[in-house]
Amino acid sequence: MSKIRTILAGSLVSVAALATATTAARAEFINILTGGTSGVYYPLGVALSEIYAKGIEGSRTQVQATKASVENLNLLASGKGEVAFALGDSVQSAWAGDTEAGFKAPLTNLRAIGGIYNNYVQVVAEAAAGVTTITDLKGKSISVGAPASGTELNARAIFKAAGMSYEDMSKVEYLPFGESAELIKNRQIQSTLSSAGLGAAFIKDLATTHEITVVAVPAEIVNSIGAPYVADVIPAGTYKGQDADVPTAAITNILVTSEKVSEETVYQMTKLMFENVEALKSAHSAAAAIDATKAVNSLPIPLHPGAEKYYREIGVLK
Repeated sequence: MSKIRTILAGSLVSVAALATATTAARAEFINILTGGTSGVYYPLGVALSEIYAKGIEGSRTQVQATKASVENLNLLASGKGEVAFALGDSVQSAWAGDTEAGFKAPLTNLRAIGGIYNNYVQVVAEAAAGVTTITDLKGKSISVGAPASGTELNARAIFKAAGMSYEDMSKVEYLPFGESAELIKNRQIQSTLSSAGLGAAFIKDLATTHEITVVAVPAEIVNSIGAPYVADVIPAGTYKGQDADVPTAAITNILVTSEKVSEETVYQMTKLMFENVEALKSAHSAAAAIDATKAVNSLPIPLHPGAEKYYREIGVLK
């Protein structure tokens, strides 16, 4: 009898182990590729991970801090993530395989979930530097974001359109947002260029301890670059001491996935994002611009079928 009990117990353990393995195999792993922790992508990514963990049955979510757009797209294309934040011009360059932008080959397995909010090119200088417009940066020191990041690609485009290059600066650093602000605080550089949502935390923090100038990028410079850049303004009062609207460039941020991610998972990710905008706004005010009716406008890559299913369901696509 004891031998039979032993065999039965062993069988039950085997069945339990098999059930556990089956459950693990079915678990949906969602790695969300964001940016530096002082930017906008990261807090929104954390909020999305919480939304997906609760809303997608059996899912396990993770948030990965990265160098943002370019790194995100390369990781996504190589299967090291399921969803990523990226700037529209970086997505366009990835699809084309622009080697100068950091893509060794066309990343044609990328698919769009949708446009979410605009990034604004925000150039900030210490007030003592006497910089009011982009061409005043000649001879000054600046940080332009991590090398080959979306921000750094924006910097190249803006300076080229203004008839400038990095060689016109007295010193160029390639650092993330938070580190760039620290260098200004320590008087090691005079300015920084970032591409982020309005109300960037690192600029707000800098403005509380230092007098700063939000530097203008005139509309004629932006218009000479063309799509996906559009002329826009940083509204007065966005940062302490900024008393007037400041012209600059805006670029759409896109939530991107891969064709390898299942249609049902992407459908759920798309639906849950738009149904939880209030939670995303609590993470960062930039999420206030997220609007399903505008999310499919002028995307440089195809929509994922899962996202397309959602937009047809709500009538955005016919």
